[in-house]
Amino acid sequence: MKLPPSKIVRSSGIQGFTLIEVAIASAILAIALMSILLITTTGIHTARILDRVHVDASSAAAMLSLTNQLQDGSFDRDDLGDVHPDYSGSHEVNLVRSNGLFQVDFTVLSSGQPGASDSRMSVLFFKPGLGGGLPRR
Repeated sequence: MKLPPSKIVRSSGIQGFTLIEVAIASAILAIALMSILLITTTGIHTARILDRVHVDASSAAAMLSLTNQLQDGSFDRDDLGDVHPDYSGSHEVNLVRSNGLFQVDFTVLSSGQPGASDSRMSVLFFKPGLGGGLPRR
């Protein structure tokens, strides 16, 4: 004797997910995990970019203005002190006017930073007591 299809009952009573439901759940999980991975790698990349210190000529000008010791002619430094060991720089001091106005041309070069560019800057210093010029080095 055959029962009509609507009256067939599973004898085990266990119900499960269909293959379509499992595939959709797997796709949603994969998209969520990829999003988390993308956010994490972007954050790490941004942190590495922000960790790099780019020194420009204004740092060298600030250090010279703190010492306020001008020497006539060109002066080369091995580095910019212990603060920025991967950079080297030079400055050249020229008397602009006989009243003590000096132009200092700074150049800062990167030796160990990939992607860092050279920086150049000119600054005017006024030292009224040295109107005739600076002592030679």
